[in-house]
Amino acid sequence: MKIKLLKFIDKIVGVIVSVCPRSAQECQFPTPMRILLIRPGGIGDAALLAQIIIDIKKLFPDSHITILAERRNSGVFTLFPNVDEMLCYDRVREFSRVLCGKYDVVIDTEQSHCLSAVVARLVRAPVKIGFETNERRRMFTHGIRYDHSAYESDNFLALLEPLGVNCPQDVGTELLTVPLQSVSKATILLQPLISEKFVAMFPGASVLEKRWGADRFRRVAEMLSIFGIPVVVVGGKEDRQQGEVITAGGLGLNLAGITSLSETAAVIQKSSLLLSGDSGVLHIAVGLCVPTVSLFGPGNVKKWGPRGDHHIVINKGLPCSPCTVFGTIPPCPINAQCMRDISVDEVVNAVTMLLTSVGAMPSQCCKRDWIETA
Repeated sequence: MKIKLLKFIDKIVGVIVSVCPRSAQECQFPTPMRILLIRPGGIGDAALLAQIIIDIKKLFPDSHITILAERRNSGVFTLFPNVDEMLCYDRVREFSRVLCGKYDVVIDTEQSHCLSAVVARLVRAPVKIGFETNERRRMFTHGIRYDHSAYESDNFLALLEPLGVNCPQDVGTELLTVPLQSVSKATILLQPLISEKFVAMFPGASVLEKRWGADRFRRVAEMLSIFGIPVVVVGGKEDRQQGEVITAGGLGLNLAGITSLSETAAVIQKSSLLLSGDSGVLHIAVGLCVPTVSLFGPGNVKKWGPRGDHHIVINKGLPCSPCTVFGTIPPCPINAQCMRDISVDEVVNAVTMLLTSVGAMPSQCCKRDWIETA
């Protein structure tokens, strides 16, 4: 309900923004700089900001970076060691601090909605950078072209061009850091596992069309149990019931709903692999250099699919997919066939192949064993 209300307000704000004069262009960068990054929205977009924050600190090591996010994605930034201050615009006192503060640079990382652009305009700063995807371009001194066909992390890197930062994306580098306290909590939670090697599963998704189904995740868990590999389900409280279905009968642990986001990251970091749909949790695993098998349907693989040798993306490539535009999925007339067509067998094959390549499969097991036993 809250998200729908924000989108409704955003449409109204967009009309107002269209008649606002464009911000005057200035480009002077003192040292050290006070930089404000605005990141509304979900977990995935937030996780992909890790690279640009690292790059800012490389070029401006004495800069002070403040993040303005929402409560629903703020937990991601506990994994960013280079963030100096974390504030939420849906907490009145913290939002007031931003409006009363003074910055040298404001970078709005939102791709299309106008509310964050208006916030960037209101904040006192001579340099305001953001994507010029629509009327929101008027709010910035430096509008950046948004590429609908590019990997999203590359789009975020383009936001640094006015600062003179031009670092290529470094695929395969660990970008996120899990706090030690969360690592300790994860170690305690994982003690019931007999095997040190396990597969993490995230069955959730922000929208129903991206879900593969708890019953299918369970069948994968059953096949992995033949190899003696347990599964650990992660997620929020809304994923708790799915976790019970997947792990019932001793197939593993259900930690969904009992860990914070940073503790979930710690569990994933200890896993041999994450199996997930197109989700923010997936991007956290990538940022931790954990191998992944991801299931894509409505989402744009080219824009959101993990890159690198230790990531396998399963996508049926139906003519109607991807259908997601700026995070919005239209009603599906064929009941998300793009997800339903992904079979358990191909997921198990992808998982076992990747586990073998990273040396996480028991030496006595092989693909033939699974075929004969099944």
